[in-house]
Amino acid sequence: MGPDPFVDHCLELLTPLGAVRSRRMFGGHGLYLDGSFIALIAFGRLYLKVNAQTKPDFEAAGCEPFVYEGKGKRVEMSYWTAPPDALESSAQMAPWARRAMQAALAAAAAKAVKPARKRAAGAAKPPPPATSGPTRH
Repeated sequence: MGPDPFVDHCLELLTPLGAVRSRRMFGGHGLYLDGSFIALIAFGRLYLKVNAQTKPDFEAAGCEPFVYEGKGKRVEMSYWTAPPDALESSAQMAPWARRAMQAALAAAAAKAVKPARKRAAGAAKPPPPATSGPTRH
């Protein structure tokens, strides 16, 4: 399969914001900006990363979430379509891509904190009680 013109267009829209690259995955593409996974392309649509802070902006712009059927139920991912006008130029894409980058960086920071919490929680556990009395062999 040859190059995908829509993927190339999306990469072109993001290029003014930093180093961009795409990676094929799950029948679509993942888009990275400065090493952070900020978007995916699936079924011919661009979906940008959102979080609790940025999702209302996407909702207000009439964007739609990426959803799939999993184990008989609808699963909504934290990726929403870009507004149609954002696909027209890099200048119009920039504020939406910055929101996606903000969401991606926040998600990465949250993941980095989780292992540290587990280590801290594990270190806080008291050692198991010592057994006293005779032991059987």
